[in-house]
Amino acid sequence: MSFNDRGNSFRGRDSNRGNRDNNRGGFRGGNSGPREMYPAVCSDCGVETQVPFKPAEGRPVYCRDCLPKHRKF
Repeated sequence: MSFNDRGNSFRGRDSNRGNRDNNRGGFRGGNSGPREMYPAVCSDCGVETQVPFKPAEGRPVYCRDCLPKHRKF
């Protein structure tokens, strides 16, 4: 039995090459239209803003200007 007679029992690392180019990274959202935005008040500066998630009570929400100060990298 030669290697080629084994069928598809072993698929090399290039077996999904066709799919790999279509999805780089983990984002799969595509262009599904505009996101629903929710009103919020920034916990730092108090400015009214909109966020793409429903704010949870008791958790801080930051505006675009204040958010970088709170990112943990």
